Amino acid sequence: MKINIRPMIPADKLSITKILHNTSEFKPAEVVVAEELIDSYLENPAGSGYHILVAEVDSAVAGYICYGPTPLTEGTWDIYWVVVAPEKQDQGIGSALMKSAEREILKAKGRLAIIETSSTPAYEKTRRFHISHGYEMVACIPDFYAPRDDKLILRKRLAK
Repeated sequence: MKINIRPMIPADKLSITKILHNTSEFKPAEVVVAEELIDSYLENPAGSGYHILVAEVDSAVAGYICYGPTPLTEGTWDIYWVVVAPEKQDQGIGSALMKSAEREILKAKGRLAIIETSSTPAYEKTRRFHISHGYEMVACIPDFYAPRDDKLILRKRLAK
């Protein structure tokens, strides 16, 4: 299977929106936020503060990653979303997206990548994915999203 990673274009929006809506881990409000970031990027890719790469398999969009520089920092970047279509998971697509984004962050003189995620069981697979790619948990804010739903902050040093 060949995975093609490239910048998002407007024609990708419908496919990505379908993937978001078909991903059971996401609450409706989370999908709205993801769509807002996509719209911001598509309206002004260079000035939005967001970067979006898509993964194509057999000429069809199979997932995407959204990331951007963290304001008021030196070389710190946030990875906001890594999403792969449920039927395409566990095939290396998420890993290809993550590696591509990290390469782009390094090219832009990035030194740290930060991921924020939920502590709920629904996000266990997501947390394992990030840890398997070298991210370590550096902070936990108890009850951040809701009672018994902590905010976990993961970090990876990209530049030595």
